[in-house]
Amino acid sequence: MTGVVRFRVLGEVAASAGGDRVTLGHARQRCVLAVLLVEANLVVTTDQLVDRVWGDRPPLRVRQVISNYVSRLRQRLPADGGVELQRRGGGYALLVEPGRVDLHHFRRLVHRARDEPDEHRALELLEQASALWSGDAFADIDVPWIAAVREGLSMERFTADADRIDLALRLGRYAGLLSELTARAAAHPLDERVAGQLMLARYHAGRPAEALAEFRRVRTRLAEELGVDPGPALRQLHHRVLNADPDLTATAPPPAPAVPWPRQLPPRPGPFSSREASLARLTEFLAGPSAPTGASPIAVVSGPGGIGKTWLALEWAHRHSGQFPDGHLFVDLRGFCADREGPMDPGVALRGFLDALGADPDRLPTEPHALAALFRSVTADRRLLVVLDNAADGEQVRALLPGGGRCAVLVTSRRRLAGLTTAHGAGRLHLDVLAGDESRALLARRLGSRARTEAAAVAELTASCGGFPLALGIIATRAQMHPDVPLTEFAAELRRLGLAALADDDPVASLPAVLSWSSHALSAGVRTVFRLLGTAPGPDIGLPAVAALTGLHPTEAGAALHTLEEASLLSQHPRGRYRMHELIRSHARSAAADPDPAAVRRLTDFYLRTAYTAERLLNPHALPIRLAPAVVRPHPVNDVGAALSWLDFEHANLLAVQQAAAEAGMHAVVWQLAWALVTFQTRRGHHREQAAVWRTALDAARHLPDPAARTVAHRRLGAAYVELDRHDEAVEHLHLAMELAQRHGNTGDEAHTQYQLAWAWGRRGADRRALDYAVRAVQLCRRADLPVWEADALNVAGRHATRLGDHDAARRHCDAALSLHRRHHNARGQANALLNLGEISRLAGHQTEAVHRFRAASTLYRDQEVTPAEADTADRLGHTRTTVDRVHAVWQEAF
Repeated sequence: MTGVVRFRVLGEVAASAGGDRVTLGHARQRCVLAVLLVEANLVVTTDQLVDRVWGDRPPLRVRQVISNYVSRLRQRLPADGGVELQRRGGGYALLVEPGRVDLHHFRRLVHRARDEPDEHRALELLEQASALWSGDAFADIDVPWIAAVREGLSMERFTADADRIDLALRLGRYAGLLSELTARAAAHPLDERVAGQLMLARYHAGRPAEALAEFRRVRTRLAEELGVDPGPALRQLHHRVLNADPDLTATAPPPAPAVPWPRQLPPRPGPFSSREASLARLTEFLAGPSAPTGASPIAVVSGPGGIGKTWLALEWAHRHSGQFPDGHLFVDLRGFCADREGPMDPGVALRGFLDALGADPDRLPTEPHALAALFRSVTADRRLLVVLDNAADGEQVRALLPGGGRCAVLVTSRRRLAGLTTAHGAGRLHLDVLAGDESRALLARRLGSRARTEAAAVAELTASCGGFPLALGIIATRAQMHPDVPLTEFAAELRRLGLAALADDDPVASLPAVLSWSSHALSAGVRTVFRLLGTAPGPDIGLPAVAALTGLHPTEAGAALHTLEEASLLSQHPRGRYRMHELIRSHARSAAADPDPAAVRRLTDFYLRTAYTAERLLNPHALPIRLAPAVVRPHPVNDVGAALSWLDFEHANLLAVQQAAAEAGMHAVVWQLAWALVTFQTRRGHHREQAAVWRTALDAARHLPDPAARTVAHRRLGAAYVELDRHDEAVEHLHLAMELAQRHGNTGDEAHTQYQLAWAWGRRGADRRALDYAVRAVQLCRRADLPVWEADALNVAGRHATRLGDHDAARRHCDAALSLHRRHHNARGQANALLNLGEISRLAGHQTEAVHRFRAASTLYRDQEVTPAEADTADRLGHTRTTVDRVHAVWQEAF
């Protein structure tokens, strides 16, 4: 095989060199080559090859089959033949000069002819184009995609031949066309353009009667089969033939369009799942009444890789393709691809578009601005849909915007491209993950009955994929390829390997690869921030914590967060919170080779110190603990309201930080974080979480040298179990705390444990036993000079004296407690004492005094944001009112 390689597809698929025909393998291998030839010099992804060659029935290990075919094809291509078959961007590209493929050479000849002002030269070009055909295109291949291409090429050939015949008739070449036109009329009996050409040829060949007979034949067929009359152009030609018009030298029907309108949309995706609301939004942006009229409407679909942007865009484009009669343009701008070529130059895309719209490739301007201007001019009066997939940035898109206001532009990108909204009024749609029911529906459509019979495994797979369409698609594809493997095995693999279970040799079908393209597009500094965020514990994070984690100034940290949000690797939520999808977080963690100890220490120190500051504000009378030297500055919380607000937002993160510290063996931090959450968790009623953090803290305390750490951990865990009504466990831990406190002579801890035991037995209704513990707690607090704790113990003693019916003793205890709390400015302690005094007054029949006490307690609880106690006080107040209307009003206020 020597000389220049030329490919023929306008007949049977073949290659020749030096006049020698070369075999190209069996049918499927020829089909692979045919697809690559149709898309010469463009990347055809492996998925596209599978779809176009095998449809919905690919063989097992289809990617290996394609790889084998490509290897064989390469062996049949000479190294010096000017043809290369390369692996690119998750697919393959056949690099060849268009003139060496008869299909593309045909199209170039037709384009040049239509732009050629000299009709003799134009006719020569069209005759050369016609001579390239040797039968139906791809006559030796029978697959649905090739059949559709064959039909389109047949229309292109028909139109080009009609243009050639028009030129030949105008140039007086009548006799040589009669036989060809007779055959065309027989093949297309209802085509009025063919009928007009045949009438004109017969008329100038001296056969006017046959010309008139052709008109009658067409008129009869149109009436019988379509119920219509011939159009005005053919009727006018009939009139001129009937009257022997001497000026009759050209066909009356207008010439055909310069080129067939482009239909470049890739195949419709399927099965499409949900996203109906998103499709409706796109319709509002692109086809609704609010679309701007001065310029073509634009919609930008953004979101992380694998979220289904292209899927959505193509679904909308196919559903609405009929609204764009002048054609559909599509290009993959390669904004985020695995190879090193980088994003597509807009000039390359413009040349492809202009070529599809009929411009002569040899006459296109070289300057980018001139190309863009020509594209705007060509599209100014057309109704086109332009789909710009996988855009890198707004600048790349702006060069490809059509002219006028009749087109529509649909852009997909991993970036949000806010500039297109600012400068061009683009509608923006950011795709999020699928909801649980949408994910299950997607798997059900792909897996059929297996989704019902293995529902538990489907539920686990749905949860593990987190609504990521690509992840769900990968799992569904593997399950389809291995129908005998239970879905539980796929679920177990995903549970064991995480993101790594969604990897594939084909980067387009590999979620880790798709995500890596986004992270590789980041600058080195932002990539570092991204990796560190993947290691941050908790469901979300705020800017101050990010600054602590990264060691950056808040301004720099904020800029990095904005970049990550723009790249759809991070999403912003209310109050400046940022979140990562768990699969993206897993990718970020895997990209960080090892945790950065300095970053871990900074973030842990930030959370611990801020929580400690908040705890000191909420409970200033608690005995302080000693922290290690500061690494970073805490978030500023200056009052009780700010402390509660910060803790509300960071509570889940603080729990995660404690767990991470426990796994890292940071025992002191674990215990200190539990201590810093005591008052907040008590006020908010987070008793289950409080028990969990103190269980973890107790494990950590066993590694600490100070025995007081274990004492406090047992006592706090016992107190949490009291609130959860786990009495036996509560008492067990409280007695362990008592033994440790007594063994080490810690009167304060012993007093506090006696107080908690009083509380525990009081919850069981053992009021006498509870009173005894409370009285001992009062005595121990006085001995240790702990007045606020003494007041708390007095208040508990008063509560149980009340329940035992000793109202005088109860009042003495509670009055003393109120006095001590007021002296030491402990608002919550005052509220507790007032609540008990109100109850004593109510039981004694002093309703007015009770209402006064309850109101005062309610106000203090509300000011301190102690929600459960405030509700309890409101309930007691409602029961105390004597007027029915007032009772109703107070209960309304309580609820």
